Amino acid sequence: MGIGMMIGGAAGESPHVDDVIRRAQRAEAAGLHSAWLAHAFSHDAIGLLGLVGRETSRIELGTAVVPTYTRHPIAMAQQALTTQAASQGRFTLGIGVSHKWVIEDMYGMDYTRQLRHMREYMAVMQPLLAGQPVKHVGEVYRSKIDLSVEEAPPVSVVLAALGPKMLDFAGRESAGTLTWMAGHTALRDHIVPRITTAAKAAGRPAPRVIAGLPMAITNDTAKALEVAAKVFAIYPKLPAYRDMLDRGGLSEPTQVALIGDAATVSVQIKRLEDSGVTDLCGYSFLGDDDAFERTADFLGSLT
Repeated sequence: MGIGMMIGGAAGESPHVDDVIRRAQRAEAAGLHSAWLAHAFSHDAIGLLGLVGRETSRIELGTAVVPTYTRHPIAMAQQALTTQAASQGRFTLGIGVSHKWVIEDMYGMDYTRQLRHMREYMAVMQPLLAGQPVKHVGEVYRSKIDLSVEEAPPVSVVLAALGPKMLDFAGRESAGTLTWMAGHTALRDHIVPRITTAAKAAGRPAPRVIAGLPMAITNDTAKALEVAAKVFAIYPKLPAYRDMLDRGGLSEPTQVALIGDAATVSVQIKRLEDSGVTDLCGYSFLGDDDAFERTADFLGSLT
């Protein structure tokens, strides 16, 4: 299983650009396989990872995730190819349809028919990410263009797919899924079999299942649970994440978090791997000064 970490932007966090770069360098030095950056209401994740790519040399860099509705697929492809070039081929583009309250209430855009939107979005973007021209005429997009970023190899795409239809689509058309708030049971019984079956039926390679989960390496479990309850309070109110908790028979995000000493969390991670998870994206949510470094060192010991 590939081991990675979030390096910024999750759960309302807004670290300084220099801090994001330092975290990526720290994760790379610890031997982690990947570093992921959320795209919410702070830095542009793709652009910032282009900077991170110039300051690192080995680690995979990915977005987790960039909303699709808010930028044209040609613009998304152009930006992704630029960051791919800047990072010398280490960039993975994670995208998703976001949430109704973001797209409709904040951006004032139509959020209906998400699967149709994603189907056309990928039809326009995917050829461009592979260095090919696109000519597409659909209900949503009418695009005819070619992009030339010669130093950029093809960009791999993963989708924030949680529901059945989006998982089917992700299995058929992308490299995999990147989840959030999906615990062991939801991953084992819903996400992994659904996307794997779809990929197999489409004749595609086995998909990546990148599990994004809160984590805290600590001997004070009670304190960590108290912090987690505050930091992740909004997520049960969002339908997609509420569904993931329900599928796992859980009521609160604290129940999916990986919390405890190194031995305890190691067992929890092994259970995820046994469930078919291919990559871990751990988010260190404790606020003490060395929480990120402590988590990076622990995860590095598992690589």
